Amino acid sequence: MFAEETRTRLSAAGVVPVVVINDPTKAVPLAKALLAGGVGVIELTLRTAAGLEAIKAIASEVPDMLVGAGTVLSTEQVREVKAAGAAFAVAPGTSRTTLAAAAEVGLPFAPGVMTPSDIETALSMGCRMLKFFPAESAGGVKHLAAMSAPYAHLGVKFMPTGGIKEAQLGDYLAVKTVAAVGGSWLATAKQIDAGDWDAITAQSAAAMAIVNAARG
Repeated sequence: MFAEETRTRLSAAGVVPVVVINDPTKAVPLAKALLAGGVGVIELTLRTAAGLEAIKAIASEVPDMLVGAGTVLSTEQVREVKAAGAAFAVAPGTSRTTLAAAAEVGLPFAPGVMTPSDIETALSMGCRMLKFFPAESAGGVKHLAAMSAPYAHLGVKFMPTGGIKEAQLGDYLAVKTVAAVGGSWLATAKQIDAGDWDAITAQSAAAMAIVNAARG
């Protein structure tokens, strides 16, 4: 269900800022700040009313940024984020209805998983890119490495997200089944609201240094 180009760009990025945005006018400068630090992917969640407008703004004005939609929980939201220009979408869980809608409109979708049963449900729906969530409270690196091992030969890749900090980034990237790591530390709501783009660029550059070191 994940287009190869999108999968490749996610894996190349190594990190995915998971962003809750309150003001859609901050979206474009945020995307540019992340790009300045070397981060070329962003997940904008639909936890606020500004999320959809932020996706539209980045998709139309910052073409170098691969913009995804997070917390996509319904068929209606699938259609909305596709129309807004999202290149991919993710969810905290696995819904057959939502996955079917994403397949129908051609939206690359990574459902959330926490157990082997979740993984097998997602596999049965054609998914090979999965969001491991909530990563840290669900057992972290050790749990993901053990849980994903029986499925590695199928080409399944994971985006662990939830409670991850910069200090754990390298450990997650050392897991062979991990494509990219999602984290909110790269661009906090407080920094976005304050327009502290320099801090976000610095955090992005530091994260990319870890990615490059982990991947040689």
